[in-house]
Amino acid sequence: MNCNPAPKIQVFPSPQELAQAVATDWIQSARQAEQAQRQFSVALAGGSTPRLLYQLLARPKNSRQIPWSWVHLFWGDERCVPPDHAASNYRMTWEAMLKFTPLPQKNIHRIAGEIDPPQASQAYAQEIQKVLGEDRPSFDWVLLGMGADGHTASLFPGQTLLPEPLGICAVAERPDQKRITLTLDTINRAKRISFLVTGAAKADRVHDILEKTGASKKLPAAEVCGANVEWLLDREAAARLRQ
Repeated sequence: MNCNPAPKIQVFPSPQELAQAVATDWIQSARQAEQAQRQFSVALAGGSTPRLLYQLLARPKNSRQIPWSWVHLFWGDERCVPPDHAASNYRMTWEAMLKFTPLPQKNIHRIAGEIDPPQASQAYAQEIQKVLGEDRPSFDWVLLGMGADGHTASLFPGQTLLPEPLGICAVAERPDQKRITLTLDTINRAKRISFLVTGAAKADRVHDILEKTGASKKLPAAEVCGANVEWLLDREAAARLRQ
């Protein structure tokens, strides 16, 4: 897919510096939303680099600057497990950030991974519609990671997706488990989309997608093509990009 405009690319010396830059943007964006008297909706990602971000946001010096009552948190995907399960993206976010911040409980919109997957997918789509107030909802910001296989959220190469009737969410059929994920259409409607990608294991896929090699055609992350997409990389993940 040819993205127009082309995605922005930023390279940071380390995952920590990448996370700090995103944390600074988060604080500024949330404060701007407060000034405009509008909510700030963010779909979160799982993984080690987002965890660094969440830990930074939870630090008192950062948390005190965030108008949490205006922030609404969602998740880009979730495994079909209870919220206290070790594999839960919600649990990771809770342990890294949520339990340390004054974010109102009503502003936390988790995926009910513990219930029947199609039911969870449909219920989450309805929740997103209700909170964002749109038939075709558009998040302010979607944070994404990328696996070494080129997957993002729970959109994997060659997998079967079972969308719910609204087309906002889907059940992802995985060999090991089922997951709930935002659909590509929902991700691409976001006002801002940020890939947070670190580590040498991701360098080949980053190269394929950003240099538009033939291999990228089969990678879900290459299909993320909204109006404002950025790739935030550390040096290891960007190692194969042309300078």
